[in-house]
Amino acid sequence: MNREHPPRRVRLIGVPMDLGQILRGVDVGPSALRYAGLAERLEGLGYQVEDQGNIDAAVRATIPHGHDLIGPIRATCEALYVAVQTAVDDACLPIIMGGDHSIAIGSVGGVTHRESAGVLWIDAHADFNTPASSPSGNIHGMPLAVLCGHGPAALVNVGRPGPKIHPNDVAIIALRSTDAAERRQLLESHVGVYTMRDIDELGIASVTRSALKRLSGHRRIHVSFDADSIDPMFAPGVGTPVPGGLSTREAHLLMEIVAEDGRVASVSVVEINPILDERNRTAQLAAELLASLLGKTIL
Repeated sequence: MNREHPPRRVRLIGVPMDLGQILRGVDVGPSALRYAGLAERLEGLGYQVEDQGNIDAAVRATIPHGHDLIGPIRATCEALYVAVQTAVDDACLPIIMGGDHSIAIGSVGGVTHRESAGVLWIDAHADFNTPASSPSGNIHGMPLAVLCGHGPAALVNVGRPGPKIHPNDVAIIALRSTDAAERRQLLESHVGVYTMRDIDELGIASVTRSALKRLSGHRRIHVSFDADSIDPMFAPGVGTPVPGGLSTREAHLLMEIVAEDGRVASVSVVEINPILDERNRTAQLAAELLASLLGKTIL
């Protein structure tokens, strides 16, 4: 269902932040995507591509050991919120290149500043932990909960006070790893969830169309793509790999169906870790998938 064509102007926004988790390397994710030729792929599809460069993010090595990371994460997400809001106001389609998934606090916030949006959360993890439920305490496992209003007030109130989305606004696709307390919180929230079992039983096309139908009340959709949604056989460059994920072809078909829907207004791609990758394979695949999401087809 084509409701409207996405803006033909794309604005790339890099967010080299690795503060939401333990492993180093995701801060190089924006450079890996640029090196993979993301801009050139999109220009080949007829888009006018503007690269805004990178949002300032604190360097982990400069933060004293044991120091609270919420402040630096909040600062980066506040700046990202403004950058994304500005891109939307400028009639650009923002592509936010992370960095770890905690940057979603700023990107989804900015996207929804003036108008609500449905959120496709393509991820092996639910990211619905809070400090009370998280075994690790890592913020990159909490952004979806934060966006729904749960968690540290300093993060919930980034950009504007309170929740940025409602659980009814969200559909998670490719879920296959949750923590025990997180699972309970997720079920109680009534967020839309499509696990890998659903994909195995129903097929990726059926699951994708069901997720889009769930978000049918929204004029715009934000796609939050975590590279660990892909099986590590195809995307080894991630910090929290979970076997049994999407195949390359399933991921392309998912993106193609979402593209045909016509409501994609913003995209983020996160958790690419070139240090753990094999010759930039994961960033190359992510760039190819983003091209599919923005209209590249076989014929």
